[in-house]
Amino acid sequence: MAEQLNGTNAEVTDNHLFIFPREEEITDEDLQAMINKNVAWSTDYQENWKLYIGEHDILNQPAKQFGPDNRLVVNLPHYIVDTFNGYFLGIPPKITLDEDQENQALQQWNDTNSLQDKLNEVSKLTDIYGRAMLFAYQNEDSETKIAVVAPTEGFIVYDDTIARQPIAFIRYAKSLKDAGYNGTIYYADKTIAFTDTKVGDEGVNQFGLVPAVEFFENEERQGTFDNVKSLVQSLDKVLSQKANQIEYFDNAYLKMLGLNLDQDGDGKPDIDIRDNHLIYSSDAESANAQIDFISKPDADGMQENMINRLVDMVYQVSMVANLNDKEFSGNSSGVALKYKLLPMQNMAANKERKFTQSLRQLYRVLFSVKTIVNDVEAWQRLSFQFTRNMPANLLDEAQTAQELMGVTSHETAMKPLSVVDDPK
Repeated sequence: MAEQLNGTNAEVTDNHLFIFPREEEITDEDLQAMINKNVAWSTDYQENWKLYIGEHDILNQPAKQFGPDNRLVVNLPHYIVDTFNGYFLGIPPKITLDEDQENQALQQWNDTNSLQDKLNEVSKLTDIYGRAMLFAYQNEDSETKIAVVAPTEGFIVYDDTIARQPIAFIRYAKSLKDAGYNGTIYYADKTIAFTDTKVGDEGVNQFGLVPAVEFFENEERQGTFDNVKSLVQSLDKVLSQKANQIEYFDNAYLKMLGLNLDQDGDGKPDIDIRDNHLIYSSDAESANAQIDFISKPDADGMQENMINRLVDMVYQVSMVANLNDKEFSGNSSGVALKYKLLPMQNMAANKERKFTQSLRQLYRVLFSVKTIVNDVEAWQRLSFQFTRNMPANLLDEAQTAQELMGVTSHETAMKPLSVVDDPK
């Protein structure tokens, strides 16, 4: 469902897409409205980033006036993102072309431009923010390059047709002198620079296509821990309260009633009752003197249950496996391990389909200038093989490859081997 953006030609959808009429051109007002909207969305992006790096809300809570004030952060978002990203792209995907000369040129370009590293960074950003972009450009030597763009730095505008084709990529930065934003609009046939959100000079787009591609792992544009943020914040509070309680018992006061500790006759006890955490009274001295610690009700069992429940729910809802769990101990068979990882496998399979689609579009842009391969249609013949990063049994893989020899082509038989980077 799309909603009109401040009376402009632009619309926004529920999953944070900008929609614009294909036959129209973006005006100053359209540009200002879309950038302002993306900046507003950046509040959520920044919240996710802070959760990922460990800057959780509990660290900014007002200080307590009395008693212990521990601030413990359980950075499960970092664990979830790095675990899932490592499972999905810990083994770099194999991207190949059938024709040997074209494939050699492709592999050389991929290695020269550190494609696998940039793809890993894009994948991690999609886990954190729900989306990220790869931007194609040509440097001063007319070499084709790519760069990673976070959703806080730019966005893609899609047309209003059912196909939702990209019609522009807008990259911007806050102006250091004015209150507006500076940047560039990249259309398929041209580029337009803007200063203080005012459209200015035109330039040439060598690619003939919008030179940026959005990567995402689900249509809702949700990150891996978006659905467990409240659970993580609650876990921070519970563990901090637990630490406060432990510290409280460490600082427990000893109650001494009905005893006379005054040995020198000055009316005061001969020990420092504050430094030694004592509550003392000599009134009504008798044989029924009381000596014990002042304590409060112990909620240890309730707190432990709450902590365990929150941790379990975080992994269950995020669908990322807790590899430190006792269920993963021992020598589980490959089939048993796959069943334990099934929710994460399903999520990775969906992400693989989205990434394959985005990668094919990216190579369509890259091949359009013929600096990598000469055939601009070669992007349609690309093969993508993603391999989940799981403990490998090389003996089983070798036996599988041997069984396939003579039944399939040698290239197909080599694909199960995790030690072979490029089967071709």
